[in-house]
Amino acid sequence: MQTKAQFWDRVAVKYAAQPISDPDAYAQTLDRVSSYLKPTDRVLELGCGTGSTALKLAEHAGSILATDYSGGMIAQATAKMGVDNVRFLQADVFDPALQDGTFDVVMAFNLFHLVPDVEATMARVHDLLTPGGLFISKSPCIGERSLGFKFGLLKRLIPLMQLVGKAPFVRFDSIADVDARIARAGFEILETGNYPIRPPNHFVVARRT
Repeated sequence: MQTKAQFWDRVAVKYAAQPISDPDAYAQTLDRVSSYLKPTDRVLELGCGTGSTALKLAEHAGSILATDYSGGMIAQATAKMGVDNVRFLQADVFDPALQDGTFDVVMAFNLFHLVPDVEATMARVHDLLTPGGLFISKSPCIGERSLGFKFGLLKRLIPLMQLVGKAPFVRFDSIADVDARIARAGFEILETGNYPIRPPNHFVVARRT
């Protein structure tokens, strides 16, 4: 059976070549994230994929450590290197190289719906942050009702696709699920939004309490 990393290694080159599916929603997300970053911030990005978001946000932060457990994704990201304050590392959130209390901001975009052990992962994010540090995330909420026939069909097809290695683990969260989980992990939610609105890709800025 292929591991999660092997799935993403296999699709990394194709993934890197794909255009942004919704440029307006992506630009809106970058704008909201950058409004919270400070020039002194030590930022960790989890699930950085091919690194584009870290590189686009680099000018707003002191340093960004962008991580992904897929070596294929990190290889694609490293090939884009062009700024001095971004470093790419093949690692997951539990890697001992990531030390508790050392990051002012932890970011995770389009990641948490793909994480099976989401409660433990969220707890680890809390520990990695400095007191009062920010967790900034964006998660597709395909568990929302009234998404129509297309997404109802997708939900039924995903288990079959997983059996033949064509899809990773996927969590069918609602917006309420995402917000509640973040609050339970010890965060105060400061801002939310959906970029895009349909299907909702839920953006959250939360402070470690």
